[in-house]
Amino acid sequence: MMNLKNTPHIQALLLLLIAMISIQSSGSLAKILFQQFPILTVSSLRLLLGSIILAVIFKIWQINFKQVRWKAIVSYGIALAGMNALFYLSIDRLPLGIAVSFEFIGPLSVALYYARQKFDLVWVGLAIVGLVLLFPFDQASQSLDPLGITFALGAGAFWAIYIVAGQKPSGVSGNHTVCLGMFVGMLCLLPIALFTGMPASVFEPSNLIYFIALAVLASALPFSLEMIALRNLSALSFGTLMSVEPAIAALSGFVFLGEQLLWTQWLALTVIITASIGCTVTTQKAKK
Repeated sequence: MMNLKNTPHIQALLLLLIAMISIQSSGSLAKILFQQFPILTVSSLRLLLGSIILAVIFKIWQINFKQVRWKAIVSYGIALAGMNALFYLSIDRLPLGIAVSFEFIGPLSVALYYARQKFDLVWVGLAIVGLVLLFPFDQASQSLDPLGITFALGAGAFWAIYIVAGQKPSGVSGNHTVCLGMFVGMLCLLPIALFTGMPASVFEPSNLIYFIALAVLASALPFSLEMIALRNLSALSFGTLMSVEPAIAALSGFVFLGEQLLWTQWLALTVIITASIGCTVTTQKAKK
């Protein structure tokens, strides 16, 4: 029989799992949209519509804009724009699970930097082994696109900056920081998307509905569910669960896009996830 005292914790775990499935499924939807629209158009509209939806959810009009520290917001927004654009450029060239694995090195590096324990060298070693295993040696037909890898690693670097920038005081709540940061990120990408040729057809109702769905899956739904989940989850549980995102991304790519990975690449995902979980555990223990 289920212990009722654990019910909120179990519900939080389920909500976080749904949030991760949502955001990784959005990657599959984005790849489908790339077949019809430019990548930067998809990226900028995701941020535009996402910022509008989150602004309504988090009641952006309640902000005291005189208290906003715009320097922190702008750095956060630029990092968000770089992370989103480079990630979308990477998944256009790489399987979803592979791209997320390379990108995951960014937050893992931040965690390892702050951990600074001798035992954390084990997690560094595992992460390196995982990266090596991602490459399909002796299987030319399954070779990875070098530019795609560069984009994914660049997205990971911006993800690391995003984490550090998000910890700086912004003068407003975390929810409002995300809204404003996403709007700044959109302002960074939209001019580039317009300059490189944003088709007017994106605003046709039959197409716009897909971009709204992308914004909901990638921003509104996961952010809202994570907010609820964090009320009943420790930082350790949250960080550990978030570590399985590369596997969820790979499954999303397999289910929605038919992307196949080699057994060595599945092993690589497992090794990187293990390194991330191990780093999360040791970091949280060090804080106690």
